[in-house]
Amino acid sequence: MTTIPAEKLDKLVAHWQSVQGTLASGADQESFVRLSREFAELDPIVATINALRKATRERDDLQQLLDDPASDKEMVALAEEELAALSPKLEELERQLKAQLLPKDVADDKSAILEVRAGTGGDEAALFAGELFRMYQRYAEKRGWKVNILSASESATGGYKEIIANITGKGVFARLKFESGVHRVQRVPETEAQGRVHTSAATVAVLPEAEEVDVKIEDKDLRIDVFRASGPGGQSVNTTDSAVRITHLPTGIVVSQQDEKSQHKNKAKGMKVLRARIYEMERAKLDAERAQDRRSQIGTGDRSERIRTYNFPQGRVTDHRIGLTTHQLYLVLQGEAPLDELIDALITEHQTSQLAAMQEQGHG
Repeated sequence: MTTIPAEKLDKLVAHWQSVQGTLASGADQESFVRLSREFAELDPIVATINALRKATRERDDLQQLLDDPASDKEMVALAEEELAALSPKLEELERQLKAQLLPKDVADDKSAILEVRAGTGGDEAALFAGELFRMYQRYAEKRGWKVNILSASESATGGYKEIIANITGKGVFARLKFESGVHRVQRVPETEAQGRVHTSAATVAVLPEAEEVDVKIEDKDLRIDVFRASGPGGQSVNTTDSAVRITHLPTGIVVSQQDEKSQHKNKAKGMKVLRARIYEMERAKLDAERAQDRRSQIGTGDRSERIRTYNFPQGRVTDHRIGLTTHQLYLVLQGEAPLDELIDALITEHQTSQLAAMQEQGHG
């Protein structure tokens, strides 16, 4: 592993001390909020730097003892044992520090808009879309996040043709952003008399929730149409024009919202989704410009990319981007630890490819 320059780490520690000093001596409200946030970001990095430096000093002391011809055999044997145990710890601390020093995705701390849609496979795809949504719902509950359904279009046999929800909490987008893409299911549908395995799919899109400060939307850029909400089969479900269709003219993005009885509430929910989609479009454009021709191994934007297969006959889930398979399909769908393991592996792989790209740039 390449070592991080000591001057860079010294500067970080000095800056952390300066921020800590300013906070302790008192700062005005605006500066206090900004500095507190900065301190919260720097604190875990400085803790890793200190742990790495302590472990490095221990390694140097042990090496000195081994190099000293006057050291007795018992001491040498002990030092060799300690050194062997210290090496992986040093490697892990250095890897952790490099990951902490990677450029941060500004959207990582944000809440998210989750969109799940039935893909190919008719009723079976809609049922699977419902299962995927419930998987994320359970996962969110386990992490103490709140799930608020913004709109849902149920299919006649159960499940969803489309469901959109707002998941709020700290770091929601960071954990869920690699879930965007095509999720494929292989199983025998309940309606299948011959017992044949069918393949169907659902698409997932995870967008960072955008605040008004993130995306400026001008009223003149919106066309708002109102109409009567309709239920399954197209029958009108209320007598007032409460459903809202918002078209963002510059981008052509269209959002329809009809779940609430109030036109005002439907418009507010629709604007939340619209803002997230525009924000994500701008982020994707920036990412493409930054990446130029270099493709990241893990995409967060391509909705047509088949990312994961859920195979019921074999009880397995395979993530195709990292070649990882778990045989705990039912626990994954319950939002339990195996789903966390998949997410952790995706985050680690993404960080590894970022580090590799930075090293390439450093040598280029």
